[in-house]
Amino acid sequence: MTPVYFVRHAEPNYNNHDDLLRELSAKGLKDRELVTAFLADKGIDAALSSPYKRAIDTIRDFTDSFGLQIEIIDDFQERKVDSEWIEDFVSFSQRQWNDFSYKLSDGECLQEVQDRNVAALRSVLRKYPGKKIVIGSRGTALSIIINYYDNAFGYEDFAKIKSKMPWIVEFAFDENERLLAIKNMIYSDSFRFVELSEGA
Repeated sequence: MTPVYFVRHAEPNYNNHDDLLRELSAKGLKDRELVTAFLADKGIDAALSSPYKRAIDTIRDFTDSFGLQIEIIDDFQERKVDSEWIEDFVSFSQRQWNDFSYKLSDGECLQEVQDRNVAALRSVLRKYPGKKIVIGSRGTALSIIINYYDNAFGYEDFAKIKSKMPWIVEFAFDENERLLAIKNMIYSDSFRFVELSEGA
């Protein structure tokens, strides 16, 4: 079995509109400790991340503590929305989830994002069979991977986790890259990760 822990980044600094270089907020930097505590006993063999600074930095406290190098995988990138900042992001996001082919003139549709991210995940599974893996990610990219394996996961589910940062999803795959289970984890007010229950 190959367990894969996807970690959606902690809270970012929303005043920085540079998507690639947007750093974590002071709260986000503190909340990295939650991720480190959760992963500490998992026996992680490999650490990977999308190229976004906030995704890398969310798992960096853990990797630094356990002497792991972070391998950057460009294909785990989030969707490109457009070349300009989108003010009404909720409406845009709803339209994309309702139509996986919808995109702005200089952006990506969710189908493109899903194809790229799932291909990257399969490549990782082939490279690290039987290893325990952590991957720094972002909300839409992670949600669209879940949707690939469980197409019942849609916009309403995505909306429930939009404010959940950090967010950890554990996937388990067999030796043939077939999904065995998904566990959806958020951190509770008691500062520990708990499995997300139905309707949460």
